[in-house]
Amino acid sequence: MGHEKCGDHLVFSGETALGNGFRAVLYFLGLAYCFIGLSAITARFFQSMASVVKHSRTVVEINPSTNTEIIRHEKVWNFTIADISLLAFGTSFPQISLATIDAIRNIGQVYAGGLGPGTLVGSAAFDLFPIHAVCVVVPKAGELKKISDIGVWLVELLWSFWAYVWLYIILQVWTPNIITLWEALLTVLQYGLLLIHAYAQDKRLPYVSFPFARGKRPEDWVPEEADSCRSEPVNNAYNEYSEMHQESEDGNSRIVDIFSIHSQHAAESGILSIWKQQFVEAIMLESAESRKLNDKTYMRLARKLWKALLLPWKLLFAFVPPCRIAHGWIAFVCSLIFISGIAYVVTQLTDLISCVTGINPYVIAFTALASGTSWPDLVASKIAAERQITADSAIANITCSNSVNIYVGIGVPWLIDTAYNFIALREPLRIQNAKGLGFSLIIFFCTSIGCIAVIVFRRLTLGAELGGPKLWAWLTSVYLMLLWVIFVVLSSLKVSGVI
Repeated sequence: MGHEKCGDHLVFSGETALGNGFRAVLYFLGLAYCFIGLSAITARFFQSMASVVKHSRTVVEINPSTNTEIIRHEKVWNFTIADISLLAFGTSFPQISLATIDAIRNIGQVYAGGLGPGTLVGSAAFDLFPIHAVCVVVPKAGELKKISDIGVWLVELLWSFWAYVWLYIILQVWTPNIITLWEALLTVLQYGLLLIHAYAQDKRLPYVSFPFARGKRPEDWVPEEADSCRSEPVNNAYNEYSEMHQESEDGNSRIVDIFSIHSQHAAESGILSIWKQQFVEAIMLESAESRKLNDKTYMRLARKLWKALLLPWKLLFAFVPPCRIAHGWIAFVCSLIFISGIAYVVTQLTDLISCVTGINPYVIAFTALASGTSWPDLVASKIAAERQITADSAIANITCSNSVNIYVGIGVPWLIDTAYNFIALREPLRIQNAKGLGFSLIIFFCTSIGCIAVIVFRRLTLGAELGGPKLWAWLTSVYLMLLWVIFVVLSSLKVSGVI
């Protein structure tokens, strides 16, 4: 490899006796397996989040003309706030956890860790380009899905762009290469301003909202899947635990496991029996539905091998409580805890990969870490693009995740480190390779303009941001992927000192 032998290890000290090349392969495989785990726990997280958003309360009103009671059910959560907080924050939690763990490991140091900021900026590029590229081609051929609330999208887009302009200002303009306590605090507080502004736009409050009419919105945040989508998938890790929340005729919410042969019984049984069923399904390599499929032998074998690979993750995530408990909040929190645990292992593996290969940690952060930790964002946006009749949540998850990456994902770790340095060391927090990070921000800003331009062009010509004729959808997808490649290559060359 051309550099000193790495003395660090992950589990056993005997790892150091192995060659650096062999260790690099093992650690990369471990990193890939962690990303598979992230995709699997994303399903549990998304189901719990859907349960939280579906929660409604009973409102009793008196009809003044007839003096009779009118009972109606209204959603507890505002869909716009749910997109910005639950969806964007939850799907960005791997990056947030990784950055926070990196900050805690470096607490008391004069220089901040570079793993978190590099991953978050790289994740922003992955969200904006590859995830947009996937969502564009997800709708069926000829199907168009457009943003119904342009005003809210503009608010989210402006705050997303401002987040990266703000990051460049505090890194290169106000206090070059230094982050102060007040800069970190202002970064975090801007997330609250985003929530307030988006809510004001959703409610069309005067003076602070754009004068755009709202189109038709879905009644349910995540509509039910069509019957054609209920067959068992072959290679979709995130569908291994797919529960659907259905509204019965009397309005009572119930949970149906759409891939279980016990679905109808599970809906009527107690929570413990549903929880038990999660463990039973976790160790099943082939369900009754998959046995009914007339697949060829090699397809059935491939499916069994894939499920065997997922079995440890499936068994571990079966401990996440069913979503029907406490409106899904317990499952939501447990999912985030598991995500944090995986993020910790990912940080350790990344350090070891950098140690044994000599690759700049920023390069690993821009590429492997950004792509892997952004997988929940990809899954969430893909599901929203498939199931919702509009493109609002699919695109909102992208723009809002980028805002959350800066305001929370970078703001909170820097706030932790700057607060400690301010109190204990009486020194500001210094940023290593701030120029390289600033260069990446400039490249991201330029390429993001190209991305938004094509999205707006599709709205003006096709009438929708997602879907449309397959040829145009795929051309858009390829164009967005090229923008991502440009960002990754130029950023990696800069932080490596090549340019």
